Amino acid sequence: MGCTAISALPELLASLQPELDPGVYVYATLPPDADPQPYAPRASIREAEALTVIVPEAVAEQAGLPIHFRCAWITLRVHSDLTAVGLTAAVAGALTTAGISCNVLAGTWHDHLLVPVAAAEAALAALQRLQSGAAHQLQQTRTAQPGNC
Repeated sequence: MGCTAISALPELLASLQPELDPGVYVYATLPPDADPQPYAPRASIREAEALTVIVPEAVAEQAGLPIHFRCAWITLRVHSDLTAVGLTAAVAGALTTAGISCNVLAGTWHDHLLVPVAAAEAALAALQRLQSGAAHQLQQTRTAQPGNC
């Protein structure tokens, strides 16, 4: 991809573009040495206790996998730099204020938020408010800089 990653927090927040992915996902577990490929996980992490896979709910149910958390998947469409400081904290703060738990996954291009299914729309609204407020503040900062008319 040709996009340049954004590292400045004000620009990141003003450009969040949160997008709710369709469907319900789940955190499910497999034995620690299991091959996750038959389940085509959207994400996975191998820990000493188990292999956690994040898959569509229907996949986990059909396979009889133990389900630990049902969630909605929100992608932040902004191309965030993996070394950016403060994005996770700002997002967590906005969702905490709204009383919403969140699990964060960072991809190379985007950050992904997994929130309780029942809180998906409220989480999306909280993130849109965060983006709107940051965009307004960034605009205020830019117009207040010397040399701007």
